[in-house]
Amino acid sequence: MKVAIIHEAPVPTSSSRQLMMAFMKRAVKVVYLRLSRLTSYISNSGSWVGVGADVRLDDLDVAVVRGLGSVATLETLLRRVNVLKQMEGLGVLVVNPIESILKARDKHLSLMELRRAGLSVPDTAVVEDVFDAVEIAKKWGRVVIKPLVGSMGYGSILASDPDMVYNVGRLLQMHGLPIYVQKYTRKYERDIRVIVIGDKVLGAMYRYCPEGTWKTNVSQGARTEAMELTPELAEVALRATKTLNLLYSGVDIGETDEGYVIYEVNATPQWEGFARATGINPAEHIADLVIQLVKS
Repeated sequence: MKVAIIHEAPVPTSSSRQLMMAFMKRAVKVVYLRLSRLTSYISNSGSWVGVGADVRLDDLDVAVVRGLGSVATLETLLRRVNVLKQMEGLGVLVVNPIESILKARDKHLSLMELRRAGLSVPDTAVVEDVFDAVEIAKKWGRVVIKPLVGSMGYGSILASDPDMVYNVGRLLQMHGLPIYVQKYTRKYERDIRVIVIGDKVLGAMYRYCPEGTWKTNVSQGARTEAMELTPELAEVALRATKTLNLLYSGVDIGETDEGYVIYEVNATPQWEGFARATGINPAEHIADLVIQLVKS
């Protein structure tokens, strides 16, 4: 069996390195590939995916995608997505499936899918007109304005002043971007991250906001703490993962006066904070899942 860990970082990230080690421990051949270096070939005699101009990946069984990278244009995003779709069409097991990664990456679409499945989500509006965003913010009070596609909390802004909502919304509008407005309903200065792999919920942790900020992203200094995984929390996280057809995920959940709400489902989650808090390394479980899927 041969597995590729695919990311765009020039040097493998911590989670990518852990995955590589997990596969090597299981005597699986593993390589690290940058997504921008993958080459798609199409001809009348067939099609194949390689690296650069010369190396073919005909012997690849699995591609574990750890991110699509920072993409400046729609054309580049489409190219990267299409290469991964081509790999799927050639019989490579892509984890997570590219359509599921896209669905989870799009906060608007994923929220609609989660709500359609009967899962609770925060009140959210997606608009293009800045004045609509301002009126919604006046009605809801404190709101979070987020990029439609983003990660690690960057670009998200908490606002209660309509003028701030206008200024942020106007900037997005000027760049031709939609305005994603979410009602702020957090009961405590924390949220919950649950890691799901296959049909197994590995565990959960609290992520506490650093002093002076409202964000709970570990990459921005949030403190983590292991928490008891209740049956209700496990069910919410597992249902969210299955709704988006993900093989593994990191589910971000908020506590409100009305109960749990799902903020988002991450198809390529980082897990350093989770591993420190719980002592569980998700890479080991992902490797076991992949091997099981290939053999089944």
